[in-house]
Amino acid sequence: MTYHNLEIETKGGVATVWLNRPQVRNALDEVFIAEISRAFANLQLDESVRVVVLAGRGTAFCAGGDIKWMKRMAGFSAYQNLQDAMLLAQMLKTVHSCPKPVIGRVHGPAFAGGMGLAAACDIIVADRAAEFCLTEVRIGLVPATISPYVIQALGVQASRRYMLTAERLPAEQALLLGFVQELCDVGEIDVAVSRIAAALLNAGPRALSQTKALIEQVVANPLDAELMRNTAQHIANVRASDEGREGVTAFLEKRKPNWLTAKGDH
Repeated sequence: MTYHNLEIETKGGVATVWLNRPQVRNALDEVFIAEISRAFANLQLDESVRVVVLAGRGTAFCAGGDIKWMKRMAGFSAYQNLQDAMLLAQMLKTVHSCPKPVIGRVHGPAFAGGMGLAAACDIIVADRAAEFCLTEVRIGLVPATISPYVIQALGVQASRRYMLTAERLPAEQALLLGFVQELCDVGEIDVAVSRIAAALLNAGPRALSQTKALIEQVVANPLDAELMRNTAQHIANVRASDEGREGVTAFLEKRKPNWLTAKGDH
């Protein structure tokens, strides 16, 4: 698969999707957005890929919207604006709903749509030079399509502050607020990403995708009798599955499960 704005490297079950528009700090436009959607749609079907890392070439993870794209949007009709916004919404959903764990490798700026893209990942690893910003209100816009992911990842009250003030959010503060899960020194980010990827590779492939689905179900529903039944049914189904039986049997027999031995240890 050929991409103009992405590089994809695959090694040992880990696919790294590199945002590769360093000349514009990986700013998003409609072509770039479509390529990200296509890449993640393809990777989720690739059984050799167990973990996806989303990273940026150059000095930024993603600096938001491309200026030329924004100029074109200024002349769009209401219908064209809706179609354009839906492309971004679909891309974010494709990243977020990827059945494989997605690690956001964030260095430098992750602004506006770039912060939304980071929020769509399962785990954010950032170095101390990373910073986040929801810049939309400064230019009379609203962080609408990214809001479901940002609010879930950052929390309601912190989202109120940073969406309304458009203040910059340093990586250290993002860690304290829970938006970033791992903070490392500049130059050490790949070590941290590799360590987390290795931990994910130890898990059952179906268990990872099912756990992601479980989290979405629990977050979206009240803690009531129906949720209790659904979660009980979930674990019952997993226990009876081939992967569940293999994992438990391997644990009891004090051996490695077949997903680690089939193609060598990770």
